[in-house]
Amino acid sequence: MRNSSPEFAKRLQRKNIRPTYPRIKVLEYLAAKMSHPTVDEIYSYLVKEIPTLSRTTVYNTLKIFVDAGLAKIVAIEENELRYDVIMHKHGHFKCESCAKIYDFALDIEALQAEELTHFKIKEKNVLFYGICPQCNKEQEED
Repeated sequence: MRNSSPEFAKRLQRKNIRPTYPRIKVLEYLAAKMSHPTVDEIYSYLVKEIPTLSRTTVYNTLKIFVDAGLAKIVAIEENELRYDVIMHKHGHFKCESCAKIYDFALDIEALQAEELTHFKIKEKNVLFYGICPQCNKEQEED
């Protein structure tokens, strides 16, 4: 893990979030994995360390983090919400072969659509689908 638990506890306290052990561990996981995990992925990993953890606790914790600006929801698929702790604007690429999600730098604010001039845009997301270099290499070798 990148930071120690006390640093994550301080990060939560700065956002007026009580730093309970499960909240600290969820934040640590998000910061360490950087894989845009789902609730189930977070739960499956942490329940080994916290046997009393429930999916509801993970859901509620993530909602608190999103509301406080510590994490954001990344809707990659219609039925799949993922969570990201990188709060600056960037794009995502999802490999159709291995399903890994990659971040990439992008000036999202520079994206303009003249057809939307009179629309109030609340959020901009950029998502590309394709084959990552590793999977592409493996497919070429087959």
